[in-house]
Amino acid sequence: MAFTTAPHPETWLKVTPAGLFCEPGGFFIDPLRAVDRAVISHGHSDHARPGHAAVLATPETLAIMTARLGEGRAGATQQALRYGEVITINGVKLWLRPAGHVLGSAQIALEWQGSRVVVSGDYKRRADPSCTAFEVERCDVFITEATFALPVFRHPDAMGEIARLLRSAALFPERTHVIGCYALGKCQRLIRMLRQAGYDRPIHLHGAQQGLCAVYEELGVALGPLLPATVARKDALKGAIVLAPPSAIADRWARRLAEPVVANASGWMGVRQRARQGGVELPLVISDHADWDELLETCAATGAEEVWVTHGREDALIHALGLQGIRGRALNLIGRGEEDEEAAA
Repeated sequence: MAFTTAPHPETWLKVTPAGLFCEPGGFFIDPLRAVDRAVISHGHSDHARPGHAAVLATPETLAIMTARLGEGRAGATQQALRYGEVITINGVKLWLRPAGHVLGSAQIALEWQGSRVVVSGDYKRRADPSCTAFEVERCDVFITEATFALPVFRHPDAMGEIARLLRSAALFPERTHVIGCYALGKCQRLIRMLRQAGYDRPIHLHGAQQGLCAVYEELGVALGPLLPATVARKDALKGAIVLAPPSAIADRWARRLAEPVVANASGWMGVRQRARQGGVELPLVISDHADWDELLETCAATGAEEVWVTHGREDALIHALGLQGIRGRALNLIGRGEEDEEAAA
């Protein structure tokens, strides 16, 4: 689309101190501070902040926000919108498409006076048995994240990484394998992939992981037998798999485990220096974000003439898009990536 008749999105989508604002609709997308009306892409805290007067999101994201933030802090009023349902807010059509990042994560599609924009939020293109897969939505402008927007980031097959973990567990049956993983999304994905790989033993959880696993199960994601790691005896954890926040695996908490094999599941584990600095013996390159090739493929698949790039390595992606005939520009949103990026990625 050449925007000869429809208004260019830069005339009605504005970057403000509070975040990305849809002027005709009167709402913010993943705002950085409390606002009157917020549309939320997913439940990670750099996107889902407390204190908004009204929040629109998928039912799963609303449940996750409520569990994390507390009753009343995840929007004084909440409106659930399922994938594909279309509503109109002050003349702006709005609908949600799966983003494949975590349970309930959504791309936010907007259309006003014939001009269509899709805000990706965080997304991945790989199979994930814990959430709905990403769906491409055609648009005029695509607003994409760029967490792994460098050619060096080409993630391996995630189930292959799970196979490496299980081989290590079989090789060291007297040791506890403790895996650093973010509590929302990565933890549940690892559990589901382990189940897919045939691992049916109880998986032990750090206390920080338990609450959101319970939410996932309430929302219909079966995780199999789970046990608390905090109260288990050291002998009971020999040969066990334990999931914990990345901060805990480097802490005194991990020392109580039986000769722990320290692992971390993150896209950043493809960078050897990061693994070494974190004392990670078994780096697992399992990411909940699109890698370099997937970012380029997704931008092309949307058919967008322009791609606006947020929170990541914008320059390399913008240059590569230009070689494909797609105009790119950096969209400088303050405050993105405030989750521990190594933990959440």
